[in-house]
Amino acid sequence: MCLTPAASAPDLSPPGSSAKTAAMPVTVTRTTITTTSSSASPTILGSPRALTQPLGLLRLLQLLSTCVAFSLVASVNAWVGFSGNWCMFAWCFCFAMTFIIIVVELGGLQARFPLSWRNFPITYACYAALFCLSASIIYPTTYVQFMGQGRSRDHAIAATAFSCIACVAYATEVAWTRARPGEITGYMATVPGLLKVVETFVACIIFAFISEPYIYKNKPALEWCVAVYAICFILAAVAILLNLFDCTNALPIPFPTFLSGLALLSVLFYASAMVLWPLYQFDEKYGGNPERRKDFGCGSSHAHYVCSWDRRLAVAILTAINLLAYVADLVHSARLVFVRV
Repeated sequence: MCLTPAASAPDLSPPGSSAKTAAMPVTVTRTTITTTSSSASPTILGSPRALTQPLGLLRLLQLLSTCVAFSLVASVNAWVGFSGNWCMFAWCFCFAMTFIIIVVELGGLQARFPLSWRNFPITYACYAALFCLSASIIYPTTYVQFMGQGRSRDHAIAATAFSCIACVAYATEVAWTRARPGEITGYMATVPGLLKVVETFVACIIFAFISEPYIYKNKPALEWCVAVYAICFILAAVAILLNLFDCTNALPIPFPTFLSGLALLSVLFYASAMVLWPLYQFDEKYGGNPERRKDFGCGSSHAHYVCSWDRRLAVAILTAINLLAYVADLVHSARLVFVRV
């Protein structure tokens, strides 16, 4: 469990309260925080009334928008190729997981859920926002624009609109449920926790763009970059899983130390990749190709296809994005306070 930073306050506890405090020891592993803020409006659990709360209504909107998105596309079979398959998977996955969350909260089954309920809903909401955002960008740019006028195109455009609605709904849930200053909460609700989600998601997109080995093969510098993406992804995924399964005490070192070391190592690794990838991909002195027109595969537009030069450029941009995410992760991690109760 962790605390987000807050200003200190004088001890106003009544006499005799020290005995009660001693009954529930708290070990502060970094710095002491004496003020906390109460949570947002209470949620009614284990009752249909949970759906009438703002968060319940928001999840119904998520459920409806993702359902309409994949239904529109499926009704006209407009999801052929990698981009279409990815978008269909994103909408179906988000619909299914949102449905599960609603069922768990309606039935009051949080205690029986195999994952930490302090961390799981917001982790999923952040991933779902990124899934729907990617679908809202990929589907129209690599699929819809190549479709002819007609019913299928109209359905595809409408599906894109509902995907955007779902993205906004999931992002709103993240904004509503993220940690506030001084609040005791799960790690995944904090800024570093949410950045871990962004880092792993961006890494997955990088893996998709470098799925063709010819992009980096036989160049040790580029192979090092691929190793950087894989190592940092695995470490960030481990941090997320440790929180989701409440296993942070299973590490041989304190969890805050692990997070700080992970963030610092990832910054250094990604900084090297940020230098080496563009250098060996776009500098002619190192065998790169600085101009898109020299790539014969990029001469014409094709549906569901991204040419090699565009793949290389996309990886360079995503590397910069993840480097910034890891730098922000490192800065914010130093401001968290971890407590064990």
